[in-house]
Order: sequence, then C-alpha cells, then structure tokens
Amino acid sequence: MGNRGPTLEDVAREAGVSRATVSRVVNGVRNVAPDIQEAVRAAVARTGYAPNQAARSLVTRRTGAVALVLSATGGSFTARLFSDPFFGRVVDGVLPVLRERAVQPVLLVAESEPARLQLVEYLRRGGGDGAVVVPLDEDDPLPGMLASAGLPTALFGRPPQGVRCDWVDLDNTAGARLAAEHLWATGRRRPATIAAPASAPTARERLSGFTAALAARGVVDVPVERGRFTEESGRDAMARLLDRHPDIDAVFAANDVMARGAVRHLAERGLDVPGRVAVIGFDDAATAREVEPALTTVRQPVEAMAAAATGLLLDRLGARDADMPETGSKVFEPVLVVRESA
Repeated sequence: MGNRGPTLEDVAREAGVSRATVSRVVNGVRNVAPDIQEAVRAAVARTGYAPNQAARSLVTRRTGAVALVLSATGGSFTARLFSDPFFGRVVDGVLPVLRERAVQPVLLVAESEPARLQLVEYLRRGGGDGAVVVPLDEDDPLPGMLASAGLPTALFGRPPQGVRCDWVDLDNTAGARLAAEHLWATGRRRPATIAAPASAPTARERLSGFTAALAARGVVDVPVERGRFTEESGRDAMARLLDRHPDIDAVFAANDVMARGAVRHLAERGLDVPGRVAVIGFDDAATAREVEPALTTVRQPVEAMAAAATGLLLDRLGARDADMPETGSKVFEPVLVVRESA
C-alpha cells in the first residue's frame, strides 16, 4: 500500500466482496447479510481502513453524529440531572449502540423555548443526523418541533398526540400495579404514594396504576403527595404524608431517589422499615441497593430502552423510506424486585 492509507478496494479484496458492498456496510446501509457485514468489519480492522468522514458526508448527506437530547419545559433541571441516576443509565444505553455503528454522540440540553429553537436549527444545519430525545415533561413541544422540521427522532417515552416518530416506553401502569399488589399481598392495608410531578410523562400512569389496583381491593382513598424526583422532595413528601395520615403502613414512590428520601425521613422519626412502614420505589437504579434497608422496587430497564430507541433511530437513518414503517415502537415490561424494604 506504500504511504497511502488503505482504501475501500483494499477492504473489498481482503473481505472477498465488491467495493459497493464495503461502501454499504461502512455507510450503515441496511440490506446487507449479517455474515457479510461481519466479514467487512473484520477486513476493516485488519487493513486499518478509516473512512474519510468529509467525503462520506458529501455522498451520504450525513454527519455521522446523533444528538442525545435532555429536554424540559419547567426551567432549569440541573439539580435532577446530576442527582438522578436515570440520566447516566440512559447514556450507558445509548453509547454502545452508537459506537457499534461508528456514530458520534452529541449531548444537547433544551430547558427553555429559546434553547429548543436553537437546538432544532442546529440539527437542521447539520449538527446531527437525528436525535434521541428524553422529554421530562408530558407537554414538551420539542418532539413535535423536530418532527415538523423533518428531523429523524426517537423518543424515550410515548410521543405527544399527533406527533409521529419512533419511540420506546415502559408499561408504567403495570409496574405500579405490581407495587400495589405486592403491598396488599404482604398485609398492608393503609398504603400511600409519593407521586411524580403532574407534568412528568410517567406521572399519570404510575399513579393511576397504583390507585386502580388498590381500588379493585376496596381501598378507594389513597393518600397522595407529589415529589420532584429528588431525594429531598421524597423526604418532604414523606413528612407531609405522616403529618396528615399518621396511620399509613406503606408508601410507593414514583422513583427510587424519592423512595430513598422517604426511608431517610422514616428513620429520622424512628419508624422501622419495613416493620412500621413498607417502602417500594421505581426504576431499580443503583441507589435501590445502596439504601438501608435495600429497596424493593419496580425495575425499569433504562439501558435496554435507551439502546432500543437508539437502534430505531439508526435503522431509520440507514434505511430507504420503503424499508421501514412510518413509525417504530417497543414497549418494555416491568419486573418487581423484592428486597428488604417491603
């Protein structure tokens, strides 16, 4: 090869396929058999071939980058961003899928209307080929803005009414029902809940799933306090519940971080968990195993969900219009993980 770098022809010769096939694999085009893709990738590794990104972009009209967008409508969410393990788990799910397809991640945050407008314009001008969006509010306009701009988008959560894009979600109603059924089965008859902020996409499903399961068993008046997904808000909500309903014997929190705050406040009051009050969280983040006692919780496979959303987006970017349905989706099932707190 002399002093020149390896070329597509070198890779094709090494893999025993045509130059066009190598080009399709390198550029992420679908419709190439898995064994041929593997042979081409192995040949790329052996030859040390590195695609010229600038040249490839001219041909494919792609940047080779995808945006991971955290979006909220309620102002700054910095405190939650750095305290809630949910976001780190999303990143852990997204990055391996992007690396596997040689796509670079771009982390973007949209916390206001100007930020959303700037983000859409940035992507329209070639800042990324598409976006994996994690909306923190049910009425977030960003998914609709991206779809209207013709930007390929995959959501973590169901899209708003009328917005057509790829998405993944958890059956949150079923997850909350699992929590209620477990509390009932273990003899708890005066349960309460620390619900998510009313604006959160999951709030309605987790609250309704919990209360409906209890209503079916004759419990029609479930005390509810709302938190903000932070430990301090969980602690404060637990304090309000005990002040107003001192006889409660169980609490279901809409995420593990708030559940940790609830356990903390119960300890401050000298109330044993689970002897006096049982506690169940939601997510099964690392924090669930770090709490004393360890949290019983509803597992949400965040990493797998984020990976699936990224895969849907990349498949759409690599496909011809006729190769995929108008929208793709996947709903994951929750699992109750029983530990010491309930």
